[in-house]
Amino acid sequence: MKPILIRNGHLIDPATGIDAPRDLLLAEGKVIAVDKTGKIKHTIQYPDAEILDAKGLVVAPGFVDIHVHLREPGQGYKETIASGTAAAAAGGFTSVCAMPNTVPVNDSPETTRWMLAPERDAVIRVFPIAAATRGSMGETLTEYGSLRAAGAVAVTDDGKPILGDRIMRESLIAAARAGMPVIQHAEDTRLTGGCSMNAGPVAFRLGLRGMPVEAESGLVERDIRLLAEINDARAHLHVAHLSTRSALDAVRKARRNGLRVTCEVTPHHFVLNEEAVGDYNTDAKMNPPLRAESDRVAMIEGILDGSVDAIATDHAPHAAHEKEQEFERAPNGITGLESALGLAISILHIRHKMPLSRVIALLSTQPANILSLKGRGTLAIGSPADIVVFDPGKTWTFRAAASKSKSKNTPFDGWALQGKVHTTISEGRIVYREGNQL
Repeated sequence: MKPILIRNGHLIDPATGIDAPRDLLLAEGKVIAVDKTGKIKHTIQYPDAEILDAKGLVVAPGFVDIHVHLREPGQGYKETIASGTAAAAAGGFTSVCAMPNTVPVNDSPETTRWMLAPERDAVIRVFPIAAATRGSMGETLTEYGSLRAAGAVAVTDDGKPILGDRIMRESLIAAARAGMPVIQHAEDTRLTGGCSMNAGPVAFRLGLRGMPVEAESGLVERDIRLLAEINDARAHLHVAHLSTRSALDAVRKARRNGLRVTCEVTPHHFVLNEEAVGDYNTDAKMNPPLRAESDRVAMIEGILDGSVDAIATDHAPHAAHEKEQEFERAPNGITGLESALGLAISILHIRHKMPLSRVIALLSTQPANILSLKGRGTLAIGSPADIVVFDPGKTWTFRAAASKSKSKNTPFDGWALQGKVHTTISEGRIVYREGNQL
């Protein structure tokens, strides 16, 4: 692992409050020095350091995605840990948290350790999220302490939300004891059976059954009520891919009442609304579905006012033959790792004037804090050398065909975006360079 000196860049590190020109010296997988431009003298101790000239570029903590689907074990035809982490590196991510809806479900320490084995050829750091219940069936809790010891950082049943009050209460209590959050896919499936998009005028026009916003907000409100009843300061509820104004309002109220509730929003939910479904475009089919314009605006408002804690992609690769069928039969989900930065800068920074430091915080520092990923999301001296170097002013066209993911299911193919990753460094190793195949 060769030392690296990053020169002439503009460092933005929300965790340390730095937003200024700085040089960084990386060695042995860690940040060794941070100083004003030209001040780091590396030639004596690290004479062989590679020089990375970041003039005109932003240098920031590597992004942390707390919601991805890497599909292994069991569905390697859609994605593998190797291909998914390569796509993540191309998007500036240096840490990804992998959901447990694999085959078999990641509900055991053995599966968790399998995902972390060197044989998976992960390009960046993977943090598994384990199932909250056996087989994600919502009936019997998994062994949270053993899962954490094996490397899991949270528990969730993700696409199979925990509906039973007793099981959800037990999950929150057990996770609190283990020092992990419970992540809930907030969807009352008793209200969404047979539904394939948001309930509204577009669904009516297309003749499709729609998911009511109450299916999301009602479960968020139920989970918050259970959290309040537990009355344990350690208990932490995290709402995945929040998509409705009413659910966001419930999160805001819970925080005002002193409860430990966090939430994430995906780029597609703050960029697109239900109109993107068009004439049954399955690349615009996901769960939660694209919502009404009023809900999309609410997601933007929540991001701008700090109610939203993180941007997470919900990267969900599917093979072409799975998406190329009737809308109601096609699986939910889109890929998102390589377009996230460009969408965030284009919409949040350029259109809504959000400071670049806050965009970076939503992509790195804050998601790392949610899951207590120590040392991630910061470039403080001694922290892992996880770094993204990007050009915030570069306009480029996202091409799904050029994606490093095995799957190409995205509604953003051909979009002109602003903000392009130049180099990604994971624990001191350069894992992506723009235009180069590593």
